[in-house]
Amino acid sequence: MKRFIVSICMLLVLLTTAFAQSRSRTTSRRGTSKTAKPAETAPANQAKLDGANKIADQVKNLTRFLYVLGGVAKGIEDIDVAAKNGQASPTALQKNDQNKAVVKSSLENVRVGLDQLEIYFRSTPELQGYYVKLVGSASGAADAEAQAAAGHFD
Repeated sequence: MKRFIVSICMLLVLLTTAFAQSRSRTTSRRGTSKTAKPAETAPANQAKLDGANKIADQVKNLTRFLYVLGGVAKGIEDIDVAAKNGQASPTALQKNDQNKAVVKSSLENVRVGLDQLEIYFRSTPELQGYYVKLVGSASGAADAEAQAAAGHFD
């Protein structure tokens, strides 16, 4: 379960650090510039804004997933141990199966969202420079999804 949570946390960190603003501080010159800097076009600004909104949505989805996972993870582990010892009730086993199904479907939703995000950034010319930082984020979610499908929730 810890590997699973760590892999999801790493995805979250990668997404948030990939688009964190960095600003280098330099001393500014006093004087006017002889060359005018080209202003970004409105579509480029809009594409960047849309990309930032899509990243924010995925961060919200990952946060929601981690919140739900935190609530059921310990219960899944405890019931699995009790089931191995033959101490789990049928209702507890049924609830455990429901919790596992919720985790699996949530992981699938996270993976699909990250896939769509990668596709959006790859297919939008103004965002292709940022796509390099997103590459592989969906594959980490796919690995976690495969582990959950195999019954490895630890």
